[in-house]
Amino acid sequence: MRLDLDSSRGATVASRSTIAAFAAGAAAVAAFAPVQWSPLAPLALAFLFHLWLGTDSPRRAALLGYAFGLGYFGVGVSWIYVSLHDFGAMPAPLAALATALYCAYLALFPALVGSLQARLGAGPAVRLVLLIPGLWTFAEWLRGWLLTGFPWLAAGYSQIDTPLAGFAPLAGVYGVSFALVMLAGLIVLLATGGGRARIGAATTIVVLLVAGGALRSVEWTVPTGNPIKVALVQGNIAQSLKFEPSRYSQTLDTYRRLVLGTDAQLIVLPETAIPRFLNTIDSRYLEDLARHAKSNRGDILLGVPLVERGGGFTNSVVTLGTSPPQRYAKSHLVPLGEFVPPEFGWIVSVLRIPLSNFERGTDRPEPLVAGGARVAVNICYEDAFGEEIIRQLPRATLLANVSNVAWFGDSLAPEQHLQISRMRALETGRTMLRATNTGATAIIDPHGRVAARLPQFTEAVLEGTVQGHSGSTPYARFGNAAALALAASALLAALAVTLVWRRTHVSARGESR
Repeated sequence: MRLDLDSSRGATVASRSTIAAFAAGAAAVAAFAPVQWSPLAPLALAFLFHLWLGTDSPRRAALLGYAFGLGYFGVGVSWIYVSLHDFGAMPAPLAALATALYCAYLALFPALVGSLQARLGAGPAVRLVLLIPGLWTFAEWLRGWLLTGFPWLAAGYSQIDTPLAGFAPLAGVYGVSFALVMLAGLIVLLATGGGRARIGAATTIVVLLVAGGALRSVEWTVPTGNPIKVALVQGNIAQSLKFEPSRYSQTLDTYRRLVLGTDAQLIVLPETAIPRFLNTIDSRYLEDLARHAKSNRGDILLGVPLVERGGGFTNSVVTLGTSPPQRYAKSHLVPLGEFVPPEFGWIVSVLRIPLSNFERGTDRPEPLVAGGARVAVNICYEDAFGEEIIRQLPRATLLANVSNVAWFGDSLAPEQHLQISRMRALETGRTMLRATNTGATAIIDPHGRVAARLPQFTEAVLEGTVQGHSGSTPYARFGNAAALALAASALLAALAVTLVWRRTHVSARGESR
């Protein structure tokens, strides 16, 4: 009977720990935009790590990591349901199931970290300060690469307004994630360790925050050329109406009116601002826009789909105005949204997504010369991949993201996407221009700060004067290699310390016999 009671109590404790891990993951989402309670991220992670230290079972640690991941992604990317059901017309049960399954897949990554950190059997301090930060960083990078990648909610994004963001120009968002996870481990040591461990943890926390804060004041790039006036156009075309033939002429009128109302040198319109192939748009309309750009001695960047020579089509941005005609074609496409793998062709019959099978653009794009700047254009989801943005550096002097986040309605996604763009600006030391259909349209300075923005779901033009920059941050030169090298070094150090400890422990036991 006593064994049954002990077993029952153990099962109850395990169940409570699993629920607590799920709750911690869900709470951690508030560290990201739009709430941006940044301290919640290290505290939630610290709670998870404390639970991990309470078990030596890799299976149990994996379950705790999985529960954390389900809460984290279940809340953080719940907007997937909105795009599938509200705008993709997928039946609600199927959309809910698809969202749940995708979140269940994403939760495998923190589960993997939990299992491996327990399996390697290092001491608590080594696990918290070296092993877990290294494993977590590799897991985030793997999530951003596997199956074309989904790097959304990388932990480092939550720290864009904290001293830890100072590490972004050195090692990118994954470098910030490494620092954040280490901070969370140090918090656990500070709360639960002995006297010396607490002193070491407190000292390291201070050093980490002071170093990050000092790096935030470093000017990694330098101004180049003259400041230019820019205008970012937010048409606020409802997604449910965007591709309706009866709405087409009104869309043209909206963008014509907004463009003609600004005298900016560089005018940027959103992704697929005009929802027709370029070759089907009335040439007189395009000539009117180009004529206005020339009168401003500048250019327009127009988001529009293009028909390619082989008959396929691309999600593109073209220039109109004083510069020679140029184009940029999106290369990192959204799975099941912009391209459909053959084995998932049946989904096309369920979803109502126009233009759902784009071709990829080149992996080696050139900046577009427009409005007196060299602009590294990226389209929507692409700016979630920092290592792809830097392909156009150091040649580009400005970054520009054109998006149509109307697919996600009034959800967490638009503000999360703005936060991602802020990290790209900070990583590269370049101003980022964000022109979106429904928001968040914004100008972001090279330090990742929002200099100006428009309210969501309003029709307006955001004007401002921006400065181009030249030069390269360390991240622009080395990409994610720096963060991965840091993570690998931490893992090697953890393994070395563990091996030395084991040999010393075995030798001491042998001598005592």
